[in-house]
Amino acid sequence: MAHAAPLIAPRATLSVELKKLLGTDLLAHNFAADEDSITVDCSAIAGVMIALRDNLEYQQLMEIAGVDYPDRAERFEVVYHLLSVTRNHRLRVRVSTDEATPVPSIVPVWPVAGWLEREVFDMYGVLFAGNPDLRRILTDYGFQGHPQRKDFPLTGYIELRYSEEDKRVVYEPVKLAQDFRNFDFLSPWEGADYVLPGDEKAGGTGEAPGKGAPTPMTAKEVKSSDDKAKASPPPTPKTTDSPAQTGAGAKVNKAASKTSRDGAKSKVATKEAKTPATTKAEKAPAKPRAPRKPKTGGDA
Repeated sequence: MAHAAPLIAPRATLSVELKKLLGTDLLAHNFAADEDSITVDCSAIAGVMIALRDNLEYQQLMEIAGVDYPDRAERFEVVYHLLSVTRNHRLRVRVSTDEATPVPSIVPVWPVAGWLEREVFDMYGVLFAGNPDLRRILTDYGFQGHPQRKDFPLTGYIELRYSEEDKRVVYEPVKLAQDFRNFDFLSPWEGADYVLPGDEKAGGTGEAPGKGAPTPMTAKEVKSSDDKAKASPPPTPKTTDSPAQTGAGAKVNKAASKTSRDGAKSKVATKEAKTPATTKAEKAPAKPRAPRKPKTGGDA
């Protein structure tokens, strides 16, 4: 086995059978790397496929591919890959065409060719006469051009992107994601006459904005900025500094500021303030507690 392709059975009489079956429609027959390739007349491709299926037992169409040769008069090749299940053999069939001449469709022979022909049309622009649904299959319906052509522009002034707002692919002039900037390659110690990008965020680390980078700020301004950055934040005011500020709404605040039924008025609690019960307990002498007498009787 000369290569890693699947092992197929040789057909020694295939060349004779092809010449007898296809006649003048057969333009060339090549055998290389244990594979048979034939080139046939483009206008007779549908009849050739029927003859290969019914007479030489190539039952399955495996793939249709396109090839672009810009230097040729007929720049495109459409390549069909056939498989004979009963003979364990593969055959490659080629036809040539240009940008304006359509290739007869083989959908009546193998219905699966409809999808494969649409792919070649989408990628290369090859037309297929008789295809019931020749539309793009891989690119968007509004796409211009064919991606696999070698003359497709790689750069330009129009870009293609998907618009989330319009929910479709749109064409628009190229827009750079980052604005052009003028960079100077001087040493940082030589200094620049502007604040470098990112230095304005240095205040969060306890340093003044722009400190450490060459800026037009004076020494006095830098020291003032340092003092502001290092200063502690002002104390947060309390919300319950008075009895009327309960934090539970205006109705509760109004009730809290009123005099109680026993005539006592609410006062701000302080650390020195003590309740009458606490004062009485502190004045009373402490009495030692008598030990508990054990119970008599029982199992104890």
